[in-house]
Amino acid sequence: MSSPVQALMRRDWQLAVRRPTQALLPLVFFVVAASLFPLGVGPEPQMLRTIAPGVVWVCALLAAMMSLGSMYAMDHQDGTLEQYVLCGQSLSGLALGKALVHWVIHGLPLVLVSPIMALAFGMPGTDLGVLMLSLLIGTPVISLLGGVGSALTLGVRSAGMLNVLLVLPLVIPVLIFGTGAVGAVATGASPEAHLSLLGALLLLMLAGTPWATAAALRIALD
Repeated sequence: MSSPVQALMRRDWQLAVRRPTQALLPLVFFVVAASLFPLGVGPEPQMLRTIAPGVVWVCALLAAMMSLGSMYAMDHQDGTLEQYVLCGQSLSGLALGKALVHWVIHGLPLVLVSPIMALAFGMPGTDLGVLMLSLLIGTPVISLLGGVGSALTLGVRSAGMLNVLLVLPLVIPVLIFGTGAVGAVATGASPEAHLSLLGALLLLMLAGTPWATAAALRIALD
């Protein structure tokens, strides 16, 4: 990566460190939302073990999407995006860097906390590794797709809600394959097929979304 992209990544990281409340809000939502399900469905252990993969994945997906709308909003408001275009740097590099920082700040903590929430549902220890691996592969896809949605909704009223409506249907396959991998282990089958499909989706997003985001940013800045 070029030094301007690295500088923007450091800037986003420093802003997150200075505003820990905003950075930790998706993680708090994830923990609270997942904790409410046992109160709604009852304390029956077998039921909780059955719904655990779906609950953890759905809550993680919604938590990761909470911060997507602000990925480029601040840079657009303070003129950073215009300066980046004027200096001739690669917008696709910017998009990849922003998605990486977003995942480290908002996605990686969800992956690290997910085993604790899964254990609270009584999920067997043998399934925890697959759950974490599926989240580790799947959550970056949310950040990459969210970058495209955030760029498309720059300057639009209610951009955050519109971004969710744009991105949510696109991340449904991630949810299906992620929960499917854990479900396969629970039934004694191999999770490799589901994890391979998740990996293929990640590679596809890495190949296409930075350029799609760059095109959307150019449209928003014109």
